[in-house]
Amino acid sequence: MGQLWTWTGRTSGRIGTVVDVDGQNLGKKGHRICGVAKGSAAWELGIAPGMYLMSVNGQEIEDIFDYRFLMDDEELEIVIREENGDESILYAELDEGEDFGLTFENGLMSEYRSCSNRCIFCFIDQMPPGMRETLYFKDDDSRLAFLQGNYITLTNLTERDLERIVRYRMEPINISVQTTNPELRVKMLRNRFAGESLKKMKYLKEAGIAMNGQIVLCKGWNDGPELDRTIRDLTAYLPEMQSVSVVPVGLSRFREGLVKLERFTKEEAGEVIDLVESWQKRIYESLAAAYVPLEGEEEPDLIRGAPRHFIHASDEWYILAGRPLPEAERYDGYLQYENGVGMMRSLIDETGEAIRKYEMLRISGNLTVGRRRCTAVTGVLAAPYIEELSRSVSAAFPETSLFVAPIRNDFFGETITVTGLLTGGDIISQLLERKKNGLCLGDEILIPVTTLRRGEDVFLDDTHLSDVSEALETPVRVVGEGGEEFLRALLGLAPKRKKERQYYE
Repeated sequence: MGQLWTWTGRTSGRIGTVVDVDGQNLGKKGHRICGVAKGSAAWELGIAPGMYLMSVNGQEIEDIFDYRFLMDDEELEIVIREENGDESILYAELDEGEDFGLTFENGLMSEYRSCSNRCIFCFIDQMPPGMRETLYFKDDDSRLAFLQGNYITLTNLTERDLERIVRYRMEPINISVQTTNPELRVKMLRNRFAGESLKKMKYLKEAGIAMNGQIVLCKGWNDGPELDRTIRDLTAYLPEMQSVSVVPVGLSRFREGLVKLERFTKEEAGEVIDLVESWQKRIYESLAAAYVPLEGEEEPDLIRGAPRHFIHASDEWYILAGRPLPEAERYDGYLQYENGVGMMRSLIDETGEAIRKYEMLRISGNLTVGRRRCTAVTGVLAAPYIEELSRSVSAAFPETSLFVAPIRNDFFGETITVTGLLTGGDIISQLLERKKNGLCLGDEILIPVTTLRRGEDVFLDDTHLSDVSEALETPVRVVGEGGEEFLRALLGLAPKRKKERQYYE
């Protein structure tokens, strides 16, 4: 048996080397460590980037969920392999809630699972050629549904996957339902198991796992009576199914050889809204009549069946139909925000609140606002709302002036109108045209964070923020989520919170 080193306190120094532990071959791949937090238990034990985590308490680690579960034990036996192949056993006792201090090359600590469907509405199939390889990868991974809010179809979810979801309470799980008609789902997903896989929702419901659903509506496929049936069927999964969104299919100009799909008209958008809102009223009234709050309950418990509107039409339907957006209360706490449901209502309300707050700060002498002119980039869909918000800001702060630049999506096609799918190339070309016409871009160009890759300053077409700034000879500022961040950008104040990226596309 090789040499063992025991760590029970905070002692730093070189770790011992054990090439063979209890006669076991520990020469497996492991998980490569890319970072060690300074001052953490891992750092004090001498663990360094480039080493590999092999096992915790005698168990191999499949992914980040195994890691988090195993690291929650009071006493840890950790096997580490150095870059030269030597392996060591380390012991640690962590305080409750203490992070061991490791980060890994792959945040999931596992390969992403690719999609086995060939959905008729898949946006990745509508991407132009020549883009970076990662943009063509189709994931259908239940772990990403929990970690990043991605939606999964359930078609490649195994029995073991279901058991792990329940064991680790990986909730809420976001599910791309599309339709509860098994035969139609097979046709839409073009996967012979797509109808049968719907039964997995029953397993999740019985295990008390919270779920959210999504319906990508395709004209002539799952709309009309089929949508009505799907909503009715999904109510059977209440209260575990917390919310369901209905979003229109996105159609780019790159659809050659794909199933023919059509855009919804203004009248058809109104019909979708009417159907959704009729179900909202029925569901809310039914839940409200049956729900009994617990004594001292501060917030309604959705898992116990608290009243909610359940089914939601995305902002695009209301804008296309030319109808007012629902009031905030109807969004049930914005459970489907990342899916484009309630984004505009939230931004409008938050901006109004921020204006009132900052007006009071100026009146009290705690805020000084200088003269400022900016250009705000937005998708065509949101432009009228951003223009209205800019007028509200200018009315409260006359020193500010904002030009709203609706960017036409030449890259994917004019039918794509959401801000999250704008590209740097389109922004540059269309704002350059404005400059050529003698119009000033102002002190800064405001770029919504939703246009960028998560954690990077890169657009979908690989254009960098610096490319935009250099081409337009104007500073660029990334605007984070929410109305207050929007207002602070207009006023020239520093961001109040870390920029975050939505998963809307």
